[in-house]
Amino acid sequence: MLTEEIIQEHAPISLELEYADEPQTAEATAGRATEREGRIELPFSKKDEILDLYESGTTDVAEIVRKVKARPSYVAQVLQAAGHLSGYFDLYTTTGAEQNVYTRFFRNVLSFKSLDAARESVEKIDRLYNYFERLGDRAGQHQAMVIALTGKNRARWSGKLEESNVFSEWLAAH
Repeated sequence: MLTEEIIQEHAPISLELEYADEPQTAEATAGRATEREGRIELPFSKKDEILDLYESGTTDVAEIVRKVKARPSYVAQVLQAAGHLSGYFDLYTTTGAEQNVYTRFFRNVLSFKSLDAARESVEKIDRLYNYFERLGDRAGQHQAMVIALTGKNRARWSGKLEESNVFSEWLAAH
């Protein structure tokens, strides 16, 4: 079953992650207990529940998302940290993780702590974009645009609208 089908079939999915790692009550985990080596264990957090589901055979991220009512990016991050999943990247994945051959060029480039930091990031991204343009490397230029878009979106969702606009203006010019 595709992720889109699961979302449509089970919509709306409650996406409550703010307290995902906090212990859940026995009442909240009722019906989700697992039996291991003759004893019953209750998952204590969404993270525990995600790992438990994966380790007991549910390896489809979309299915785990539906069962624990968590964001796909959170489920993927938990599974990646545990070494169960590789190659997953989204808006919230660190830009320091190896995504492709261009990752090393953009390591530690993205920052939006302040307006000056955002401007400095865009300057670095622009230098790399121009470097790849001189080489005729469209994939490298595309990666520069992806990093700028990531900066724009992360700043925006962090409530840093001025910093987000710095990235937006660069993107609009390219």
